[in-house]
Amino acid sequence: MNTSVFAFIFTMWVLILVGGGFLVLFIGPISFVGTTDINPMLNSIIKVIIALILIFFWVLILTKIKNWIFQKQIKS
Repeated sequence: MNTSVFAFIFTMWVLILVGGGFLVLFIGPISFVGTTDINPMLNSIIKVIIALILIFFWVLILTKIKNWIFQKQIKS
């Protein structure tokens, strides 16, 4: 039982680090060129939407892994 829980925690931390690195390296430098004064606000809104989508997928992946680990434990 302990090994599965530690595997889940390890996977969770790996996903957090990969997701944070992805956001900093690829999403952070994105800039959309515009001629209006709303350009910095638009950049921030688009980056937030991308970050929220990635967070949704990370939580979905963690939920699937958690269910798989604990259903496997219940069967044994």
